[in-house]
Amino acid sequence: MELKNFKELIAKVQNNDTKKRVAVAAAHDEHTLEAVFKAVNDNLVEPVLIGDKEKIVKMLDNLSVNFDENKIIHTSDDTEAAEKTVELINEGKADFIMKGKLQTADLLKAVVNKEKGLRTGSVMSHVAILEIPAYHKLIAVTDGGMMMYPNLDEKKQIIENVVNVFLAMGYESPKVAVLAAVETVNPKMPEAVDADNLKKMNQNGEIKNCIVEGPISVDLTFNKESAKIKGYESPVTGEADILIAPNITTGNIMSKALLEFANGTMAGMIVGAKVPIVLTSRGATTEEKYLSLVLSASSVK
Repeated sequence: MELKNFKELIAKVQNNDTKKRVAVAAAHDEHTLEAVFKAVNDNLVEPVLIGDKEKIVKMLDNLSVNFDENKIIHTSDDTEAAEKTVELINEGKADFIMKGKLQTADLLKAVVNKEKGLRTGSVMSHVAILEIPAYHKLIAVTDGGMMMYPNLDEKKQIIENVVNVFLAMGYESPKVAVLAAVETVNPKMPEAVDADNLKKMNQNGEIKNCIVEGPISVDLTFNKESAKIKGYESPVTGEADILIAPNITTGNIMSKALLEFANGTMAGMIVGAKVPIVLTSRGATTEEKYLSLVLSASSVK
């Protein structure tokens, strides 16, 4: 199966047998609460609110939201909110996490805590899913927000992380394009060498449940005619589901350029921990936060 747009993803989550529980760390943020309760009204999630209870109650009143304030878990500061959120996940009282009004570093410190955190042994990476009017289905970009300069093994884990997201969404074998400036293996271009090695890992069964192509340039990834002219044959050309960026700078610029210049819409989350983490930027719109909730709810195992 393939998902053409976020509307189809929303419908898929709405059809789940049970609603996923989102633990909102430092939930005293109006835009976050607005997104959460839009998802609640759309029958997508159940909220668990952690943070400054007085501020949360006031914000819910401003949003005209009816919510039992006795269910709000009060914490006195950001550190306590982050630790309590992680504790709820470990106790099985929530299914995934959303960052509210606290520093990313404070939340991730609790997540990666060796004794009480949510590490799995895999790298934690950022996945952005975009809906672009010029493309016929949703497409992922990774990693533009977490891993700065991943080595070959880390890129392998980044691919495994994002493939698991697509499998959870119902895909059988997502198509992965490992991007470079060229489609040939140039030993002077480390990203091209890594891409070739990742393709070989896929072919020999080290990377499973997907089709990996690389190195491949952006034009050949999306334009079948360009690929035909260059004599480049691949099942990924014109049908890519996932774009693997060589580093955080490339991934970040690509995602934001698609948003700004291609009229794209984005959802994003951190994966590789025990549960997905909705961790949008401070400048994220309510829509992006909402769609990121949808994406995370669809990715919970």
